[in-house]
Amino acid sequence: MSENQLLEVIERYLNGEMSADERMRFELLRKENSSVDHYVTEHQQFTGLLKQYAERVELENRLNAIHQEIDVQTLKESLMAHPSWIVQLWRNHHSKISVAATVALFAVVSIMYLTGSFKNNDSKYVELINQVNKLNRSNKSMQSSINAIAKVVPRVDRASGTATGFAITSSGLIATNYHVVRGADSVHVQNADGKSFNAKVLWTDPQNDIAILKIMDKSFDGLDAIPYTFKRSESDLAESISTYGYPEGRPAYHNGYLSSNSGLKGDSLRYQISIPINFGNSGGPLWDSHGNVIGITDSKQSQAEGEHFAIKSKYLLDAIKNIPADSLDEKIVLNKKNTLSHLSEVQRIKKEKEYVFMVKVYGN
Repeated sequence: MSENQLLEVIERYLNGEMSADERMRFELLRKENSSVDHYVTEHQQFTGLLKQYAERVELENRLNAIHQEIDVQTLKESLMAHPSWIVQLWRNHHSKISVAATVALFAVVSIMYLTGSFKNNDSKYVELINQVNKLNRSNKSMQSSINAIAKVVPRVDRASGTATGFAITSSGLIATNYHVVRGADSVHVQNADGKSFNAKVLWTDPQNDIAILKIMDKSFDGLDAIPYTFKRSESDLAESISTYGYPEGRPAYHNGYLSSNSGLKGDSLRYQISIPINFGNSGGPLWDSHGNVIGITDSKQSQAEGEHFAIKSKYLLDAIKNIPADSLDEKIVLNKKNTLSHLSEVQRIKKEKEYVFMVKVYGN
């Protein structure tokens, strides 16, 4: 068939317009003819880019509309940490306080002068002068302290979004979704014990919605050897699966089964899974029953379509392989020995969660 005819057939295939028999024959053709399979993959990626662009335009329009309705000044004030009452008092009334203190002091000195107290009580006069000087020094010291406090009043530390990531090396490389960190000013990761570390985006694969982070914090001492492996081959339908992540910023474990080896409209990038994936689960690990990582959970796709998906781990392995050598301190060596397969589900998740992080994104 001509190229145009082939594209029409691919469109019908991706749109789910083929009968079961036609679909089976076409999938057989894909397996036998690498050129056809390449056309399908290329067309699928092209249509995916068009869809992403349309979504981006729609999002920008929605954000512009929301921006018109927001009282920016009120929002800014609500996000600022309110200074203590003494700082507020000094900021608002320091000039009045200074004037009042000066007037009071002048009044006392005037009364003492008019009543002859200075003449009759020279020693008390000297003592008063000393007290005034001491009061002035104390006032200057207090003013300096209050000014210092006012300068360091911090903003409320609020992440603009949270998601999930998981370790791929014990040295601090973390996998997550690209859409999680896209446009971020800074990224932090928090372990199961609640300790937070500064991280940077080391490498991204926007096409497959994958990002690799690196923990940069000096307080990070590394992890024990990674206990799970990464599966390149596809998993079987109905296989038991599980995940651990941070939906709504809280740790949660879920299990289920593999529903399909493809996503919507024959999307070969993703699995369809029975596990509900919510915001905050994005970037979490998907394990099989032996503790092998078979995918990355993807809430963006799930929320858009009402079904639940995970990006296949072979695309994660490809992304890791594509990281430039000059971006790395050392060569990436992935674990090839699974130490989880002999454990029960309860024992396995206790071990696995130590390698799963909450990803906090700022300024996204």
